[in-house]
Amino acid sequence: MAQLDDLVFFRQLALAGSLTATARELGLSLSAVSKRLKQLEARLGVELASRTTRRLTLTAEGERYLTRGSAILEELSELEEALGEQQAALSGPLKVNATFGFGRRHVAPLLSVFCTLNPGVEGVLELTNYPLSLGEQGFDVGIRVGEPPDSRLVARRILANRRVLCAAPGYMARMAALTTPAELAAHPCLILRENDSDYAVWRFQHRDDPLREQAVKIAGPLASNDGEVIVQMALDGHGVALRSWWDVHEHLASGKLVELLPQWRGISADFHAVYQQRRHVPARLRAFVAFLEERMPERVPPMPGAGQPGVRRGGGAVAHPHNA
Repeated sequence: MAQLDDLVFFRQLALAGSLTATARELGLSLSAVSKRLKQLEARLGVELASRTTRRLTLTAEGERYLTRGSAILEELSELEEALGEQQAALSGPLKVNATFGFGRRHVAPLLSVFCTLNPGVEGVLELTNYPLSLGEQGFDVGIRVGEPPDSRLVARRILANRRVLCAAPGYMARMAALTTPAELAAHPCLILRENDSDYAVWRFQHRDDPLREQAVKIAGPLASNDGEVIVQMALDGHGVALRSWWDVHEHLASGKLVELLPQWRGISADFHAVYQQRRHVPARLRAFVAFLEERMPERVPPMPGAGQPGVRRGGGAVAHPHNA
């Protein structure tokens, strides 16, 4: 039906954000995309968007058309998905968003294996510095640190994770005594800079009493906006780092890094697979999330004392993706 084709076209236009990007994605000329939008507006009798070649801004009518139209397309997709689940093979698009470090090292390999096992699935992994909006950007699932604050999202924990205070043996041989988090003020700390209001504060919970917390303002001569760089600085013996278990567990196991203050630990920064609540969750999405729950612990061994994965609705706090 022409109406459904128009809905698909307009949703792609809105997601792309410009006429030029839409033309590139559809393999059409800029003039052809512009003409089709004008024809759609003429058929509906309203202006859907104000635009230049570089940017497109939806009008109130355009926002309404996109919202209601996307719901119609989603219901149609869910209907076809439910009917198609009678078949054994999974199929269809699966668009995943994750942050660079964790996504590159752990999500990408698992998505590769999943698509090998299910060749009908069309996997797309987009890595970004910060998590993107699932609905606005058209993602099926996002890999997030912490529970989602949005109650409309479902979160399944795929990895228990905490931050670990650590340093190289070479640095420890010459470091001053460290018995409490407060004494970090006297040590060169390796600072991850990407949140100007929070980057110089490290937070800890006592292992035996999680309600007992300490926040320490730290400083140091070396800093970076990339977690992998911070780990390498720690390996080189430049000072103390606070990094996630998933990022340093191999170095801790090999002895290249040593945990400091084991009676204190960084705050929880569990990883979740997050997706939108809906009446019918596509089989490929359910299968991929279950696959992450099963295979992620094989890539990252559980932390001592970590709990079991589970399902949660949104409403919790979200840890910073890079600080994780």
